[in-house]
Amino acid sequence: MMRQVAIAVSILFGVLFFGGVVEAAEKPRMAVLRFTNNSNAWWWKSGLGAELSDMLTNELASGKKFSMIERREVDKVIKEINFNQSGYVDKASKVAMGRIKGAKYLVMATVTSYEENTESENSGFSFMGFGVGGGGSKAYLAVDLKVVDTETSEIVETRTIEGTSESKSSKLSGNYMGIGFNNSKTTKVPVGKAIRATVVNIAEYLECTLVDKTDECLSLYSQKEQKRREKTKGSISLDE
Repeated sequence: MMRQVAIAVSILFGVLFFGGVVEAAEKPRMAVLRFTNNSNAWWWKSGLGAELSDMLTNELASGKKFSMIERREVDKVIKEINFNQSGYVDKASKVAMGRIKGAKYLVMATVTSYEENTESENSGFSFMGFGVGGGGSKAYLAVDLKVVDTETSEIVETRTIEGTSESKSSKLSGNYMGIGFNNSKTTKVPVGKAIRATVVNIAEYLECTLVDKTDECLSLYSQKEQKRREKTKGSISLDE
């Protein structure tokens, strides 16, 4: 009798313990909504909001820390399930209804600013008919991020992600024995690469604040946010 009780207690403990481990290990379910644009970015076009949503979804999925829900494909999934429940599908291969999981977090992002030539520099010198010059300019991109808990409708995370891309140019010119020459080169970071870098930054931030929550990464992003706010406030002079 005592042995049976001990076995029952062991089984109960195993169910509670291992069940708790499995539940604790479940990844947070997340869906990314369509990006919106409130800037004057020349590269923004129809359909880009969905493309950026897919880009961020892929980055988050590749990190293996979230269970990503494809919101844009839910209608197709529901149609497929309804078709499976019709009389045209073999009963043995029917898909059970009520298995679609909802997202715990919804990610919303808005491109709020894109400015080119926010900073420029040109320099050069000449000597005995030869000239060397160069310059550069920077572009600025800002994305406002918001994360909503679907169970409570509470905004659990907000952050402005900022980034810059830089273009550089160089020029060599001169004249030797009446023969002139001119050579110039321009290196520009593509807009797409700057956007991708911003999306990667967003994914890493969400992994830190919603999953990892380590002192190291939280402190890092806290310092970045403080630096961003101080830099933004310092860009203009306010009357006191």
